[in-house]
Amino acid sequence: MRTRIYVAGHRGMVGAALLRRLMLDDQVHLVTRSREELDLTDQLAVRRFFAEEAIDEVYLAAAKVGGIQANASFPADFIYENLMIQANVIRGAYDAGVTRLLFLGSSCIYPRDAAQPMTESALLTGPLECTNEPYAVAKIAGIKLCESFNRQHGVDYRSVMPTNLYGPGDNFHPENSHVIPAMMRRFYEAAQRGDSEVVVWGTGTPRREFLHVDDMAAASVFVMNLPREVIDANTQPMLSHINVGTGVDCTIRELAETIADVVGFGGELLFDTSKPDGTPRKLMDVQRLGALGWRASIELRAGLERTFDWYRSHEQDSRQ
Repeated sequence: MRTRIYVAGHRGMVGAALLRRLMLDDQVHLVTRSREELDLTDQLAVRRFFAEEAIDEVYLAAAKVGGIQANASFPADFIYENLMIQANVIRGAYDAGVTRLLFLGSSCIYPRDAAQPMTESALLTGPLECTNEPYAVAKIAGIKLCESFNRQHGVDYRSVMPTNLYGPGDNFHPENSHVIPAMMRRFYEAAQRGDSEVVVWGTGTPRREFLHVDDMAAASVFVMNLPREVIDANTQPMLSHINVGTGVDCTIRELAETIADVVGFGGELLFDTSKPDGTPRKLMDVQRLGALGWRASIELRAGLERTFDWYRSHEQDSRQ
């Protein structure tokens, strides 16, 4: 009998990558629901879904996400909706007898001034970045929900924390997108117009780490499939989450130059130093995941090329 796996948030960038990865296993039967079919903030609807579907495993990738502007404009929406989604799915899964679940979090759970690279033990050791604190608090709560159900009920609910993700299915909106899709769209459109220059915010000196979403999906399935005793030997009951990243970062200038080359923009990159840089560096410590036997395989340049190919083939949709 095939394992029935529910991927919550399958239409998002991460959820779609999980589907692509899981479909490679012919012993898996995938279960999905769109937002229109199942509102994950509706507790009764979620409980009914789990009661009817006989799910074996859950990948919890559903979340309300957005950039700095969205987080600053709608903090109540970000903390409320994410708390509700996580609480409903985790409790609903438990009530239906699901013993295996993987919760996908975010590197923003770590303190703004955490030592670099950021280790799992940095969690709850200092103040969070104020621009996305509500979202980060919700993600921390998701980790603690999983740990608490494990401790009280003996289930096997795991958590992985990815670094900055990019890839097919990313959000290329001109105002609400993250740095890679934002640059990719702006530079590509500038190249099409024949512009001689493009302005990039900040000094270009901050360092950031980027992970292709297909690598994230591969790491998630890898962690989910590890034997319980291996997970227990490499984590702690109240410090159980696992960082997922490349362990390599680059400057924003280096990123911009690579993206410009990938999309064919040959003009000058101007850095507006009057604009904020944000945190000087954000790099994940991935030694725990490496010790478990997994490392990222998609290098940044190759990942950007694959993402650009996807963007061009979905250009009309991405321009919305």
